[in-house]
Amino acid sequence: MNTGTALPSSIDAQAVMDTSAPSTLATSELSKAYGPITVLSVVTLDIHAGEVHAVIGENGAGKSTLMKLLSGYVSPTAGHLLLNGQAIEFADASAAEAAGVVLVHQEILLAPDLTVAENLFLGRELSRGFMVDDRSMNQRTAQVLASIGAHCGPRDLVGELPLAQRQLVQIARALLEPRKVVIFDEPTAVLANDEVAALLNVVRGLKAQGVAVLYISHRLDEVEALADRITILRDGKMIGTWPATELSQRQMAELMVGRQLDVLYPPKRQRSTGDPLLVVEQLSVDHGAVQASLTVRPGEVLGIGGMIGSGRTELFEGLMGLRPAHAQHIELNGQAIRQRTVSSWQEHGLVYLTEDRKGKGLLLDEPLAPNLTLQALDRIHPNLALDYRQEIAALETAVSSYDIRVGSIHLDVGQLSGGNQQKLLLAKILMANPSVVIIDEPTRGIDIGNKSQIYEFIDQLVRSGKACIVISSELPELVGLSDRVLVMRAGHIVTELTEKQITEENVVYAATSTEGDNPDDKRDHAYRDS
Repeated sequence: MNTGTALPSSIDAQAVMDTSAPSTLATSELSKAYGPITVLSVVTLDIHAGEVHAVIGENGAGKSTLMKLLSGYVSPTAGHLLLNGQAIEFADASAAEAAGVVLVHQEILLAPDLTVAENLFLGRELSRGFMVDDRSMNQRTAQVLASIGAHCGPRDLVGELPLAQRQLVQIARALLEPRKVVIFDEPTAVLANDEVAALLNVVRGLKAQGVAVLYISHRLDEVEALADRITILRDGKMIGTWPATELSQRQMAELMVGRQLDVLYPPKRQRSTGDPLLVVEQLSVDHGAVQASLTVRPGEVLGIGGMIGSGRTELFEGLMGLRPAHAQHIELNGQAIRQRTVSSWQEHGLVYLTEDRKGKGLLLDEPLAPNLTLQALDRIHPNLALDYRQEIAALETAVSSYDIRVGSIHLDVGQLSGGNQQKLLLAKILMANPSVVIIDEPTRGIDIGNKSQIYEFIDQLVRSGKACIVISSELPELVGLSDRVLVMRAGHIVTELTEKQITEENVVYAATSTEGDNPDDKRDHAYRDS
């Protein structure tokens, strides 16, 4: 049995990069065009053994195209690749992997009906005689899962795992065999803080073993913590490569967008004192929230914090009728609500933007227009009479209003960058003209330029008198946007933070500490004012 490369669970590695030796993988004036549209133009970079080389840029900057070129998924229009100083052409991704170059995709590419071990060894199963060696595969899978901090087992069905654990399984599959080059495309976008820390240690471990690592992330703190060098792309062109020590996070962001970023978050609003638009009393969700109560007022952003697994998403999926749940009382716009389905909520003025835009929010293989109008068919196509002109008119309005950047409005959604997909999803749910908007992970996997736009859209919503509930794993985002923050732990809302109490330290403390918990009063208000 091939045991692969041993992966330490924690390591404090020093750089072992030797820039005098030929690069492990390099590009020479690499370009890619689809018909008349050039998506990547004349990119020259190199990655050395024992180096973490970060590539950053806004959505649509060309990062994903570059990664696919490097890993054999697409072929360049011009320029070429070099592996260990020798020109090479990868016929496909399998050829790249055989040469030691593997891409860890941002999208989950796993078989949901197979176990974790079966996914890791799919197409490369171990055998003993004429029989598949399940025991050896399960043992090896358990070792790799432990090395990257995954909390699942070899025999677990992938389709039943949370999104974060599926991402870790995908990473484990890529690291099952020894590699010369590992390319990570947004590997931590769906991970909790402890899972992120474990993965960063894995990256450091690969570096210490002499593996060349190319790392793509919108989380600039990760880039700052890991990278030896940073290459920045903008609009399909390479802006330059810098030693990581020469760039602050702010400088990275400004080079990415090509302008100065003075203020990322809109100024906080005056605290709302109006009657609540939404009242939820004693809502319990199966395998999720326990007797959760909350209110949100017009002109207010209510933040929901807590660790992944704390019940945040489950609470609001239960509220929307997407999970089994029961409540003592729910009220929207002064009216008691008894029937809870996505469509009935929309009729009453409440909409929900899912955290999983690709799996649950959008139809990636369908064009933009039907994706936008799917929840507004009664308005766009009254009496079941298809009105394509009105559908296209609605799309053109959304593209303009939400700055959805497309080469053609006839593209499939899967051809858009993550930021533009998120803006399309936001436009889709807002077509209902709701009074309360719930947004789960509003900027997951989105670059800083699009983040700023999403924050501005949220601010415009609440300044118009609507209410917005924001569920976020990003602490700066939670602090920067929210007028109040409810923090969840183990299915309970454990505290409410207001005004100067809303700090990253207080959110983390409430999300992780059980000190002072009272089973009869799960809300503990003993938090510091800054």
